[in-house]
Amino acid sequence: MYKDEDKVRKEGRPILNNATNINNIRIFGKLSITSIFVIFLTLYSNIICGSIFVAASFTQDSTVKHIYSKIYKNEFAVEIVGGSKNPSKAEKLAIKHNLVNLGPIIDGSDYYLFKNPSLRQRSRRKGRSLNTATLSREDDVMWMEQQVSKKRVKRGYNSQSIPDISPKLRLLSKKGSLNMFDDSDDEMEVPKSLDPNDPLWNDMWYLHRSDNKPEFKDHNVKEAWALGYTGNGVVVTILDDGVEYEHPDIKPNYDPKASYDVNDRDPDPTPRYEISDENRHGTRCAGEVAAVYNNSFCITGVAYNAKIGGIRMLDGEVTDAVEAKSLSYNTQHIDIYSASWGPDDDGKTVDGPGKLTREAFENGIKNGRGGLGSIFIWASGNGGKDYDSCNCDGYTNSIYTLSISSASENGYIPWYSEACSSTLATTYSSGNSDERMIVTTDLHHSCTSGHTGTSASAPIAAGIVALTLEANPRLTWRDIQHIVVQTSKPDGLLSDDWVTNGAKRNVSHSFGYGLLDAGAMVKKATKWKTVPRQRRCKITYPARYKTIPPEKRIVLLQHTSACANTENNVKYLEHVQAIISLTAPRRGAIQVFLTSPRGTRSKLLQKRNKDSSRVGFREWAFMTTHSWGELSEGTWSLEIENGGFDEAELQRWDLVFYGTAEEVGEFGGNDGKKPLGSHVTLRSADSMKKFTNLSSSTNFYITQIILSILNFILIRRIV
Repeated sequence: MYKDEDKVRKEGRPILNNATNINNIRIFGKLSITSIFVIFLTLYSNIICGSIFVAASFTQDSTVKHIYSKIYKNEFAVEIVGGSKNPSKAEKLAIKHNLVNLGPIIDGSDYYLFKNPSLRQRSRRKGRSLNTATLSREDDVMWMEQQVSKKRVKRGYNSQSIPDISPKLRLLSKKGSLNMFDDSDDEMEVPKSLDPNDPLWNDMWYLHRSDNKPEFKDHNVKEAWALGYTGNGVVVTILDDGVEYEHPDIKPNYDPKASYDVNDRDPDPTPRYEISDENRHGTRCAGEVAAVYNNSFCITGVAYNAKIGGIRMLDGEVTDAVEAKSLSYNTQHIDIYSASWGPDDDGKTVDGPGKLTREAFENGIKNGRGGLGSIFIWASGNGGKDYDSCNCDGYTNSIYTLSISSASENGYIPWYSEACSSTLATTYSSGNSDERMIVTTDLHHSCTSGHTGTSASAPIAAGIVALTLEANPRLTWRDIQHIVVQTSKPDGLLSDDWVTNGAKRNVSHSFGYGLLDAGAMVKKATKWKTVPRQRRCKITYPARYKTIPPEKRIVLLQHTSACANTENNVKYLEHVQAIISLTAPRRGAIQVFLTSPRGTRSKLLQKRNKDSSRVGFREWAFMTTHSWGELSEGTWSLEIENGGFDEAELQRWDLVFYGTAEEVGEFGGNDGKKPLGSHVTLRSADSMKKFTNLSSSTNFYITQIILSILNFILIRRIV
């Protein structure tokens, strides 16, 4: 695709098809019935003989067999030895093999993207050509992978009747013009009254409704503003379908250094305009974060003095390289990446980041923000009506992302919300038809009162985190997650699944640890000390290949000392993963639960009635945050229920702990002030109490033998 054509597409002008396409149709129309029959027989015989490639996908992210299920691009990700230090090496390799070097994928890494002009841009078949084959045999090429198109969806939903409020705003605007801003970067002064004159401020119930009605909860941003925190000095970017940066409520805070068009490979993230305005999503998210304060127009952003950018990456074919490039763009300048998209929330997809995107996440948390770690905020998903689970989404299920769910205006679980154990916290969004939605900026220099779904929740969280980073710019990515856990409020969020974990913190599969509180977060941030380094402890369950009978469950017990007396010892928990491989005739019939030694039961996977895949799971890392702050040592219980009519089989499972050897205090670090309930009475089953205090290496091995016997007895009794 040529650049001029890209420009025409962005402007929404039609592109005429080549006349040969019309001629081809005319020629086909003149074919006789006999000719068509001969062509059909030829195609049929070729399929039977196997000369036509039929791709039946059995990968983890598929749900049924699909003919031609994959779309292969003519682009190849290549890992080149020393490529980060010597970029000319990549260019020389590309020229040598008649390929086009499209540049590095992840800044500072050895991964490059090459284009093969000899292959079709899109194909049902995997590319086979001499130049890529010879490239793969080069000594300096460590790894190479052809890029495949991925299905990614935006996490909003379309409301059927959303009023057009743009004419009203034009009348309310004191200056009477949409183009009333200069390019000044001067920070706006906060007036004594914190209520801005923006005409839709009164409709932003989720930011200030407790002013007159304390019984109604909001995100308490005005307290953060009153303390002087408005996002100044913090940079947020929206990974989406583009941002209309000339919008009057966005332009003064727009940051070109935080913006890029990954789809078209140019610096301009302007969305592509068309009649349906389907590329409005990113502009709506951007306004929630950093819309201008007190300019008599539209709304006020949560962090209205933060800088805002946009990465245009959803308006085109999304590949692993596209995602990785977006998540790793300018990591020393951008602080927060907000993503309101993911794999299909259809109740039957299991999909997550590819190799490059996983590298981008790890690069971000290790090297981003000068080593403090990039902050990745993710919308938890809109598959509630299809009983989807966000633990089947490898982005929200990642330890590196801050997964955000939604609550409706009245504190209910929205109909679209997904319940899962990886959700960390909640912000307000839309709900039932009689509940208000989110107001924000929209395309064509307008505004909307109809932003919806978890798409609207993630940017609110990004704005609140921006306020927190201004209060303490030295916070690491893990510091932010600890502060979220310690300050989020369950009050006003209505669900019957609230429990108190072993660290005496309330947590829910629907809402995580509760509603984000901007005032509480910034106050805690000002006193916060960096948490001890993250440790990782992996325990492999000794027995493998456990049969799960139909309509039965198995319970597997794993006692652990959590890598005691090693540098990997995790005493106090943050994230916990159960990495599971299993086969099942019907994946959606499987439920998985993990119970900690302190009695906290996490639902890792719920039944998904639409998931009829026979693939099962291959080393899928189900993650829970529900044991945050608990002691890890003791006996863990994994329950797997098979609601199907045929046997399933657990092939293996590993338990992975992330956390610290030292206790994280009320203000981080190890300040001697213990967070509430760090040491509590164990709540394990009575039959297992005698095992929970075993910690020595000698007793550990004895316990393993006893537990193996108990597992055998339990399985026999269940069957």
